[in-house]
Amino acid sequence: MNSEYDVIVIGGGHAGTEAAWAAASVLQHCGGGRVALITMDPGRIGQMSCNPAIGGLAKGQMVREIDALGGMMGLAIDATGIMFRMLNTSKGAAVRGPRAQADKYAYAAEIRRLLSTRPGIEIIAGTVDDIVVEKGVVTGVIVGKTLIRTRAVVLTTGTFMRGLMHTGDTSTAGGRIGEQAAQGMSVTLRRLGFELGRLKTGTPPRLAAESIEFDRLPVQTGDDRPVPFSDLSPESLPGGRFPVLAQVTCWMTSTTAAAHELIRANLHRAPMYSGRIEAESGPRYCPSIEDKVVRFPDRDSHHVFLEPESLHTNEIYCNGISTSLPVDVQEQIVRLMPGCENARVLKWGYAVEYDMIWPHQIDSTLMTKSIEGLFPAGQINCTTGYEEAAGQGLVAGLNAARLVRGHDPVRLGRDTAYIGVMLDDLVTKTPREPYRMFTSRAEHRLLLRADNADERLTPLGRELGLVDDTRWRRFEQRKAELDAIRDRFDRPLAEGRTLRETARRPQTTVTQMLDHLGEPFAPVLVERIMTEARYAGYVVRQQAEIKRQSGSERRRIPTWLDYKEVTGLRSEAVDVLTRFRPATVGQASRLAGVNPADLTLLAVAMRRGPPAQSRKPADLPSLPQTAGTSHFEPSESHRTLG
Repeated sequence: MNSEYDVIVIGGGHAGTEAAWAAASVLQHCGGGRVALITMDPGRIGQMSCNPAIGGLAKGQMVREIDALGGMMGLAIDATGIMFRMLNTSKGAAVRGPRAQADKYAYAAEIRRLLSTRPGIEIIAGTVDDIVVEKGVVTGVIVGKTLIRTRAVVLTTGTFMRGLMHTGDTSTAGGRIGEQAAQGMSVTLRRLGFELGRLKTGTPPRLAAESIEFDRLPVQTGDDRPVPFSDLSPESLPGGRFPVLAQVTCWMTSTTAAAHELIRANLHRAPMYSGRIEAESGPRYCPSIEDKVVRFPDRDSHHVFLEPESLHTNEIYCNGISTSLPVDVQEQIVRLMPGCENARVLKWGYAVEYDMIWPHQIDSTLMTKSIEGLFPAGQINCTTGYEEAAGQGLVAGLNAARLVRGHDPVRLGRDTAYIGVMLDDLVTKTPREPYRMFTSRAEHRLLLRADNADERLTPLGRELGLVDDTRWRRFEQRKAELDAIRDRFDRPLAEGRTLRETARRPQTTVTQMLDHLGEPFAPVLVERIMTEARYAGYVVRQQAEIKRQSGSERRRIPTWLDYKEVTGLRSEAVDVLTRFRPATVGQASRLAGVNPADLTLLAVAMRRGPPAQSRKPADLPSLPQTAGTSHFEPSESHRTLG
């Protein structure tokens, strides 16, 4: 362990590993540097604490974006996936989402292997007891009694910050079974002035495969021709093949009316209902089975998916019955499910509650607004899900490295990436429960498809130092093929029409288009251009709307502006703006409690400039103010993309 690192990442989960990877990539691009990843148990790095799967609706798009920006998650799941499926195939390409079941042990091992290949990353076993801040700037961390100097800290505590696990009346300190909680970090953050909240999440029981009667249950299979997540697959995978591992099936069962009656009769023993859990809320879209029974009293059953956790163990994950009920109740719930009458439980379900930072205190760059160099990422920011955590980790690691090298921080716009949508939502809305990404959250989802993440983001990743030479060469090859297909689509045919017009017809298939093209283009790329053709009219309208809004999205709110001094601004708007401190007018417009009249008053105050008594030479306008022209474009120190 050295006495100084450029960037320190605290935590080895999905946010922490992507942060370390991104920071090391950027530092290497800038001439080299050192990243420390500090975690309590290096053997648990990359562990899948709950569902052993990556991707899904909107989440799959985020994994593709992480990969397009040079991240690890797509590479890791392609190397260790045991069932790949494209979800929502009956609907349009914009809302389809790739998902893969993982061998969770192989996945964690692959993450650790990938980290070992990136120069500049040092993994340290230990607990960070304190973050050292001097005059509002991070200067180091305390590990044990040792001070380690740094200019940037990425904080990814997951569910470990004052974590407390509950099963019935039994409560144990920890963020995950078999691992202790991080007790001191909450004290540190409160001392630094942060407003903390408390959330909960949960996990279901795991069953022994040999004790389940699978032959009685419906089977769920993967795709015949699975599509990889990473643009580097399959060439980068062992043997140049995809999938790498043997593929498995999953099975479907369900809860029963008798189980629901049992749950209702034992709600007083559930920690969330008995008052043992202090947390404000849990994930609305991944509720416990007791929450489902209470919220949907008319339902006699709920689907449960039985998913293998590994090719080499007998563990079956019960997707759909997350619970913190007592062990005796859990056992009865399981045995009331068809096919599970004789099932043996290997691990009991439990709920975990943990501290987090209310995200109005962070910027969409993921640096906190009050302390320079501190970047919270993942569940600490009131999100849930591996993919949401990894996306935040990548942005936090990127901006932490850019900070220490003196470069401008980067924001991803809502029209650039699902990751940008997530970060903007976090800093403009007060979440009522852990945030989960959905396609419905993205107003520009026709542009933010899983199939075009590379064209949207890989050139940007290259510019920022995230994308290496191998990935860039692959991108350029694919882009050349896409351009060739587009050119062929726009050439007139003998009958006067073009292939693009043919592609717009709903009944036209990829196979038919390949026959028309007459060249061995990749079918997945042909399908992408067909999707472009079908969405073209809608995309033009979305791009026009993006252009219309671009002024407010880029217009920075100056730091000297005191909302209390803005004449005519309503009290509610003053309170909301002071609490959230939006970075741009666009962010201010999305705050609940701020209306168009408030934005007009802000614009007037910004045009007038700072009060004369506090005005510095740099605050003076460089050009005469002209009606309809704003001189408050983004500063060089805050780059906004999209």
